[in-house]
Amino acid sequence: MVREQYITTTPGTNLERPQSQYVYNVGIYGWRKRCLYLFALLLFIVLVVNFALMIWIVKVMWFSPIGMGYLHVGSEGVRLEGESEFLYPLYAKEVHSRKDSSLLLQSTHNVTLNARNSDGNVTGRLCVGPEMVEVHGQQFQINSMNLDGKTLFTVKENEVAIGTDKLRVTGPEGALCEHSVETPLIRAEDFNKELRLESPTRSLRMDAPRGINIKTQTGNIEGLSNQDIKFHSSDGMLVLDAQTVRLPHLPEGTNGESGTSQGLYEICVCPDGKLYLSVADVDSTCQEYSRVC
Repeated sequence: MVREQYITTTPGTNLERPQSQYVYNVGIYGWRKRCLYLFALLLFIVLVVNFALMIWIVKVMWFSPIGMGYLHVGSEGVRLEGESEFLYPLYAKEVHSRKDSSLLLQSTHNVTLNARNSDGNVTGRLCVGPEMVEVHGQQFQINSMNLDGKTLFTVKENEVAIGTDKLRVTGPEGALCEHSVETPLIRAEDFNKELRLESPTRSLRMDAPRGINIKTQTGNIEGLSNQDIKFHSSDGMLVLDAQTVRLPHLPEGTNGESGTSQGLYEICVCPDGKLYLSVADVDSTCQEYSRVC
């Protein structure tokens, strides 16, 4: 502790005040002072660098009160202008383009759109790849843009429905059907092209509950088969309605006798359905010339 001495004097007496034995210097001196100044200088430099980096980041990222660069945030949502690249999944309620431009989704591998339920399970998927487009779902449906919203194309697990008024097949080889086809009308595109129904390796069969109508406006109707051609009507008749009906290769029946036919014949039918020609007479001669059966 500092000891102080107090000396009492009388008025008029001049005495020198004794000097203090200890002197205290207030402040930081020496190497501590230099370290403090150096630390303050480094802190100032760091602040200046941080401020410069902040200004550079704001300038590069184009931060503004309405968003960041081409990304504008508003009350209606987020608006992004120009091309953008997403490295991770994008979750949005609605994605649409501007009125004067189209929406383009592009990827180096594939573009996949998933629809999930409340449990997070995928209920529908659309995958556009470099070689094919895959759609996974319970039903695929295309509707028209008219007010009625008519169904144009529907694909289900057990059937495919085409709701248009006309289905056009423009391929040079036509349409290939491995199983049955159900339709009320099949016709050629115009008068310059022919309609051809062909089964190269198997049989061709046409069934209808109320009848089959084969009609041509200008050309011919040809039916070619390596084996048999059968026309069967369960309840009704077979009608060949034409100005001329020709059966050029029918066999001619014989009764074992030579005679002249004068070029007139009648058509006869065997019990098995085979047709043959018989010499015409006043009465029918099918029984006499039935040896061909």
